[in-house]
This record gives sequence, C-alpha cells and structure tokens, in this order.
Amino acid sequence: MSQQQPPRSGGPRRGGPEGGGDRRGGAEGRGGSRGGSEERGDRRGGPGGRPPRDGGSRRNAKGRERNRGGERDRRYSSSAPSQRRRVADPSRLVAFEVLQAVDTEDAYANLVLPQRIRHHRLDRRDAAFATELTYGSLRERGTYDAVLARCVDRPLEKIDQKILTTLRLGAHQLLGMRTPVHAALNQTVGLARGVVGAGPSTMVNAVLRRVSERSCQEWIAELTEGVTDDLKRLSIERSHPVWIVRAMRQALAAHGRVPTEVEELLAADNLSPLVHLVALPGIGDLREAEENGAEAGELVEGSATYRHGDLGRMESVRSGRVRAQDAGSQIVARALAAAPLEGADETWLDLCAGPGGKAALLGALAARRGAHLVANEVSEHRARLVRESLRVLPEQTYGVVVGDGREIAATLEEGPLPEPVELAVEAFGGSGEIFDRVMVDAPCSGLGALRRRPEARWRKTPSDIADLVPLQTDLLRAAVGVTRPGGVVAYVTCSPHAAETQNVLLDVLEGGDVELLDTAGVIRSVMLPGPARDELTGLEMPGTTPAEGFERATTVQLWPHVHGTDAMFLALLRRR
Repeated sequence: MSQQQPPRSGGPRRGGPEGGGDRRGGAEGRGGSRGGSEERGDRRGGPGGRPPRDGGSRRNAKGRERNRGGERDRRYSSSAPSQRRRVADPSRLVAFEVLQAVDTEDAYANLVLPQRIRHHRLDRRDAAFATELTYGSLRERGTYDAVLARCVDRPLEKIDQKILTTLRLGAHQLLGMRTPVHAALNQTVGLARGVVGAGPSTMVNAVLRRVSERSCQEWIAELTEGVTDDLKRLSIERSHPVWIVRAMRQALAAHGRVPTEVEELLAADNLSPLVHLVALPGIGDLREAEENGAEAGELVEGSATYRHGDLGRMESVRSGRVRAQDAGSQIVARALAAAPLEGADETWLDLCAGPGGKAALLGALAARRGAHLVANEVSEHRARLVRESLRVLPEQTYGVVVGDGREIAATLEEGPLPEPVELAVEAFGGSGEIFDRVMVDAPCSGLGALRRRPEARWRKTPSDIADLVPLQTDLLRAAVGVTRPGGVVAYVTCSPHAAETQNVLLDVLEGGDVELLDTAGVIRSVMLPGPARDELTGLEMPGTTPAEGFERATTVQLWPHVHGTDAMFLALLRRR
C-alpha cells in the first residue's frame, strides 16, 4: 500500500515551506524568519553577525560560550519538554495496555480488550480503532518484527518490552492501517513519552521514521528477496511461524483439501473476523442486536454477525441471553443436539465445559426438550466461569461439577447434579453409562482460532501438540465410558492439526466401543441453505464401517478461508 513519505530522519528538521531549514538560521531557517540578511552570519559575532549585547565577548575563561540571547527575547518552542504531549489518545493507550498484558501476563487479548475499552470509556469509533490496532499488531507481529529488525541497531530481544510494544503499534499504523504518517508518528511518540519516557521516545521517533520510508509491500519484497524456501517466504509474508505454516499445509492435505490453499488460509487468519452472535434458544432473541446493526447469520439459525465494537453496550448481551460465539462453535453444538438417537434423550454432558460458551447453547437446547445438562470443568476457577455462563438457564436444568475429565465417572459420584441425573447416577452405581449426548470439546493447540486469538501463534510450539494428544485421547475414551449404548459423543477441537483430530479419532475407533456417524450429513441438517452447506461433503475415514443407518462414515473440518468460521473439527460417534 502506498504511504505518504515524510522527510527522512537525517534531513532538515524545521523551518522552510516543507518543515526543513538549517537549525542555525539562514534564508529559510529561524534567522531568516526574523527578516534580514544582516542576521544570517556567524552567530558568534564578527562580520555579518550580531555583536554581544554588552559589546564584549560571551566566552568565559574556559572558552565556552554563554547563553546566546542577543537583543531579542528568546522564544520557547511549543514542543518544549514541559509542554509536549505526554500520552497518545486513549485508543492507542488501550492497545498498548492490551499488548503489554498479552506479552507480560500471558493474557488473552479478547478478554482484556473489552475491559480496557470500558475503563477508558471509548466511544464506538475509538473502540473500533483500538480493536484494529490491537489485533492487527498481534496478527502481523512476525512481519513487523522483521521490518523493525532492519531499522534498529540491536536485537529486538534486547529492547525494553514497553518500547518494543510501542514500536509494533507504530509499525501497524504505518504499514497496516490508513493512519496518516504524521499522525502515526506524532501520536506514537506521544504514547512513548507517556508510558516509557522522553529519552526512549527519541529512539521510537527515529525508528518509525525509517519504517515509514517504505510501504508494507516494499518492505516484504526486501525481506523476501532471495528467499527460496516457500515456508519461510510465507512465514514472512503472512506473519506465521514457519512450523505453523508447515502444519497448516499438512492439515489441508490430511482433511482432503489442496495443500496450496495454505496461502489463502494464512491470509484468512490475518483478516479481522466478524463477531458472530447467538441467541440462546428459548431464552434470547436478536432484536436488540439487529437494531444496533447486526445482520442475520448465513450459516446457522439463531445467529447474527456484528461489526460495531463493544457488545457490552447491549442489554441482551450483558444479561447472557445473547452472546458472542463463532458460527463454527454453534454448528458443532447444534450438530450434537441433532444427531439421530434411539431411546431416551434426557441427560447430556459437556466434559470440558470451560469457559461455558458451548455449554450454554447445549444447555438451552437440552432444556427445550426437557433434558438436563451436566457441565464438568477441571478447575474451580474455570467452573465459576461456566456457572456464570449458565446462569440464564432454568436452575433445575443443569449442574456444574469440578474434576479431571479423565476421571468423570468418579466426579459424578460427588455431585451436585440435577435431580434426574442424580437418580440416574445412583441407579448405575455412580459409574454407569448414563449419558445420552456427550460433548468432548478437548483442550487443543487452538491453531484453528488464530484469527480471533492471534497471540496464540507466538506462544505455541510443536511440543505443545505432542503433550496434548495423550490428554485428548484419554478424555475421549472417558466420555465414551459414561455414554449409554446408542448414545452419541461429539469429539471437537479448534485445531485442524491431524495429530489432534484424525489420529486421536482413529485410536479410539480401534477400541471398538464406538462407530462413526456421517458427521457431514448431520452438520448439513443444522446449517442454513446456501453454498457453504451445499459444498460441505466431509471426509470419509478409510477402513471405517459406517454406523448403522448411515451410508458413510465422515468427519468434518471447517475452515476460515472456506466457511468463514474458526477451523473447527467434528466427529460424531455412536456408542455400540
């Protein structure tokens, strides 16, 4: 993208028609502005210069020159240190505070940002600016860091964290937004003065002036010149670690797509995603959201998309009747509720419920049928989040328990549970196969949600996936163990990585306790008519016999660049 080109940092600084001019005076400098060629000589006196006011030399005994006041009163610049802007506008300060929390406290931007927006009382326009500045700086960090490394004289890891955060925010304004160059420089330097100090702000100014000398495309061309490795090139161009680029390309192939789609996938990760809303069935509606500009969702019923900043301004959202939830999450929850089931449909389980988004949707769907939901979470802290998420449901329709999902049978014995579930547990001696529908939204790498949680791409490592796979496998097996024969289990990850999806599924299928449904067919039944539904075919698992009543045994992988959702994986299993 083209950028307005400011004067280079090594050029003239003040005066003149374009802000240049010799700082010591001259026809277009400070001396010239006071009118008179007689004032444009050597400022120490002599021919063409100004004599000292007292007629004598202003040099002291050591030869140092005293204050050059002359006959004129001294003028103080409006940018004197005491009068300079100490902070940037609140929207930039919000972005800075969020990025600092992400980098120093391992916070998640999507949780911190709304709090800081409310704290600084940003209006809708400033909140939108702060949101784009925050997420854009996080998404494009890899590219911006490569640019900044060319513009500073030390390794980035040697730069103070606050200064580096400020530089990244300035780089995004200059290279990724439509912010005028002068505004990006002035406001970012003002931010640096306020949060770091006057000294470092000089460095920030110099570095960002160098950044502004080229457009983003020009910088990328320079950074990728001579790079022959496609993975490395894409890593620079699309701001993803090399290992994630490789993993995504492999995941596309594993789920039946063309590996060359990886560039589209990475590009989709870097787009600002729409906010997806869901009205809890039988509890909320989308009227208020629609009055505030939300548009009806195109993928699943009861959904909408929203573009206009802080959702907390809407009462329906504050009450929990309407909430933000990616359409992919809505689809997999509704698919579990819609899967064909023989016999009773009374007890549902969300094995890994925190923080409670899918649990709330499942609980609302269950309540409408007279069923009851048990939501399990491993820690009391996250269980509190689940309780808060479920508080809008009828009180007797759900229960929250705390325990390791791998030990869910033992946890159920301790309760507390909704009365019908309690009776079922007692009837089966506390460890029986009692649940009709079970959601296993397993802890995963989150590679499918990088557009919504862009900080994750800079935190995760391949070893994280290796550590997660045994946990995911054990959780799925535990879920199967408390599902009644004929009951349905949904295995869900927000990651397309084959190790976390197909490999886990194959391990459990080999045990012979479950059979794979036509997951794609069930998902199509809950999606709204349209191209996304028509094109969703699913992937047949080789060597897997379809469950009774189905002609195919399929899994489904949703994609940001294809479906406009997070990269959610779903496999529906029936207990034999």
